[in-house]
Amino acid sequence: MTTSIIRFVNIILVALLAGTSFGIWIGFSPEDYLVTTYIEQQQHLVHSLNSLMVFLVMMATLITIISAFVHRQSKTVFITLLFGAVFLASCIFISRFGNLPIQTEMLKWSPNSYPLNWTELRDKWWMYHILRTNGELIALILVTWSSVQKQLVK
Repeated sequence: MTTSIIRFVNIILVALLAGTSFGIWIGFSPEDYLVTTYIEQQQHLVHSLNSLMVFLVMMATLITIISAFVHRQSKTVFITLLFGAVFLASCIFISRFGNLPIQTEMLKWSPNSYPLNWTELRDKWWMYHILRTNGELIALILVTWSSVQKQLVK
């Protein structure tokens, strides 16, 4: 029963994380935004989702590692989950060293005060976001696949 709960929570956390990032990727592509719209949208996005996304990626990584440990008797499932955890951990590093420095700067912008290279910073943040989203989606595939494999093994 505990193993099933861990697998269930693992899938839900990674799905929420990847789904939120995927929704941003599909729904908020910023290349056609005016600077004022971009600043308002990006600052709102950071303020409303930053804490949630940090919590989700940390918990998803932790539960994926726990799930790997619980499933260590199945080498295939164990290794698959470890790879999932590595992809999730890479998202933490992408966020911390890629997105976060740009977000910190963007939060200081206003419609009357922003850098001349704002589009370069926007595009760089967006590239990191897409990279992070792909990592989360790969982790979701690995976590879900490992859960299905475990069900088939029983």
